[in-house]
Amino acid sequence: MPVQIALFRAVNVGGRSLPMAALRELLAELGLVEPRTLLQSGNAVFSSPKPAASLEDLIGKAVEKRFRLQADVFVRAAEEWKAAIADNPFPKAAVDDPAHLLLMPLAGAPSKAHVQALRAAIRGSEQVETVGRNAYLVYPGGIGSSKLTITIIEKHLGTRGTARNWNTAIKLGALAATT
Repeated sequence: MPVQIALFRAVNVGGRSLPMAALRELLAELGLVEPRTLLQSGNAVFSSPKPAASLEDLIGKAVEKRFRLQADVFVRAAEEWKAAIADNPFPKAAVDDPAHLLLMPLAGAPSKAHVQALRAAIRGSEQVETVGRNAYLVYPGGIGSSKLTITIIEKHLGTRGTARNWNTAIKLGALAATT
């Protein structure tokens, strides 16, 4: 059965609470096999033969109903996640500064024009590349002080997403590989 990774956007921040133990319980109730979570930021790994789009809808609606929390859910097959890690256009940042390299799964692949618009909007030393439905962002000066926010990224790319730092991306890949 295919292993899937679900990434929740903006949970357990700003009062938007989604307890991971309760999430695992809900995922099991939905028929997802061996749900496991990573950290407290809304990362789940499980097995399911259902396609990603239907899982995103199913999980999103169930979370909203159970927890009264509306959150975007991005689902990737473990093989897609493995490919996203392999496709990293910033291998030096992955080794030298993985906490400031983000992998951002997107709802859709941005056009070249959208990527160029985002690059033109960058006012600092940040860098961005996209590969398919993934954006890769490097924040050499730190993420918290950067003017390159999720709002700016999504506005210019024309799609929504959720980001994980490289350390978390690698841990999710390892968890998926053992499921």
